[in-house]
Amino acid sequence: MDNLKNDVYFADKIRDDLAFVVDHMKDIDEEELSNNEILFDSMMFRLIQISENARRLSDEYKEAHPSVPWTAIYGLRNRIVHDYGNVDLDIVYSTLQDDIPELLETMSSDRDK
Repeated sequence: MDNLKNDVYFADKIRDDLAFVVDHMKDIDEEELSNNEILFDSMMFRLIQISENARRLSDEYKEAHPSVPWTAIYGLRNRIVHDYGNVDLDIVYSTLQDDIPELLETMSSDRDK
């Protein structure tokens, strides 16, 4: 069994995490996210995983997909990991509801490039 970890592998992992977020954030308002510790932690974990896998992509892959906001992805991860207790819920919620679905669409349409 081949377990080749290359750009295709990491990009697919990112798309899977993005799809997970989109699926589990349907019909979730900010108050519910704030009050549901398991959901909140799960979403934060997925955001961290997205960034970790993005860092593993080659520079060539990232250069070939300039419509993906790579720097913003890394920055969000750093804020979550290094300042977890002070993460702004409004920003996280907006990211989950607005930015993640858009990023999933971008990465899905860029899949074959």
